[in-house]
Amino acid sequence: MNEQYTKDSEMVELLRKLDISRPVAKTLACLSDGKELTSHTIEMTSGLRQPEVSIAMRYLKSNDWIDIREEKRDNGKGRPVKYYKLVVPMDKIIEKIEENIIEESRIILRNIEELKKIS
Repeated sequence: MNEQYTKDSEMVELLRKLDISRPVAKTLACLSDGKELTSHTIEMTSGLRQPEVSIAMRYLKSNDWIDIREEKRDNGKGRPVKYYKLVVPMDKIIEKIEENIIEESRIILRNIEELKKIS
């Protein structure tokens, strides 16, 4: 097993433990080295199907974490090829995930405190 595969697998596993969906976790792992990749390359590398990659891309785009570039095919026929690239470094994405989890935890703790008061 190569080092990159091990690192990606570990990243996916840890992101999943943080409640990040499987398609998003696998897509982030593919894009984490900063390279621009096509949807097809992400599918082949991650083992995801095309609809799963699209779902992950919508999530990443809604967080403004990726840039999407389209390029016409060489033969000029068919849909343009989409290229995806992270525009936010992985450490910043991890910080954002951490902030979200901390905020969710605060809300849960407030709800527990409210429950204690009314019980």
